[in-house]
Amino acid sequence: MADLTDIERAVRAHLDDKFSARELGINNSRAVIRLSANAIRSLHRGEGDAAGELMDQAGAKLAESKQALADHPDILHAGFVSHAAKEYAEARLTAALMAGDPLPLPSDIGVDAAPFLNGLGEAVGEMRRRLLDLLRAGELQSAEEALAAMSEVLDLLASLDYPDGMTGGLRRTTDVARALIERSRADLTSTVVQQRLIDRLEQ
Repeated sequence: MADLTDIERAVRAHLDDKFSARELGINNSRAVIRLSANAIRSLHRGEGDAAGELMDQAGAKLAESKQALADHPDILHAGFVSHAAKEYAEARLTAALMAGDPLPLPSDIGVDAAPFLNGLGEAVGEMRRRLLDLLRAGELQSAEEALAAMSEVLDLLASLDYPDGMTGGLRRTTDVARALIERSRADLTSTVVQQRLIDRLEQ
């Protein structure tokens, strides 16, 4: 039988490298998801500096994963890295929406288009939470601005009519965002009507 030592050595070297990169990508993706979720919680608590630090850490972990998996596109696009990228994009986009800042481009935060857009759609849910907080605080003007921002996001997402295989299921994300916006509009309208009634009674 032929000597397969060289073949074994070659394939083991390749697979060992792929396995190591995969494990790093999985561990980093878990960290990115955790850091991004904690960043969003900090944003809702008004802890902007803490949120920024957490997002920076998440971005560094995501970049490390993409670099490690650059030679293994089958692993890079297997799903877990894209999911982590979506969560990271959601945190960055939520921060911008809450602050009223211009939204970053996908290239600005190192995220591909599909996870970026799905993260943008999920940021609508975080903005609904923000809107409800504003309503409870009686800040109706800020709540109206939040709803306007949510509606602009929906207009963009709804205009992107591409197959789900290209966009990572963006159609479903868009449908969820649309439902959240309609509920938010109803909540805001109800609160405004109630406030007007209170004002008239006080007069």
